[in-house]
Amino acid sequence: QVQLVESGGGLVQAGGSLRLSCTASGRTFSSYAMGWFRQAPGKEREFVATIMSSGGNMYYADSLKGRFTISRDNAKNTVYLQMNTLKPEDTAVYNCAAARSYYSDYYYYRDWNHYHHWGQGTQVTVSS
Repeated sequence: QVQLVESGGGLVQAGGSLRLSCTASGRTFSSYAMGWFRQAPGKEREFVATIMSSGGNMYYADSLKGRFTISRDNAKNTVYLQMNTLKPEDTAVYNCAAARSYYSDYYYYRDWNHYHHWGQGTQVTVSS
């Protein structure tokens, strides 16, 4: 069993930064790929980034690569999303999620249906 709790969201002005954290319970945390997704009201869920269980491979949405950085510390059962140069369009609820590390495939981990454990979400609001 994996339980995920996000934190670090808040209100920030455009151009600012936030670091989201996702802390997991469960002894099998290190076996999961961990992803971040986001969803704004009235919009579809959007892939943000995924890091493989080993931390060796990281996948990003093309539009976000360069501004966002995903990392993990398996010893602390924690996954991070560093968000820099935030824009108003980054406003959304951000969720972390866990997927079995069956494949090393960018397209596989973009699909939210492949994640079976989800956190409650943390709100990120970027003002202009």
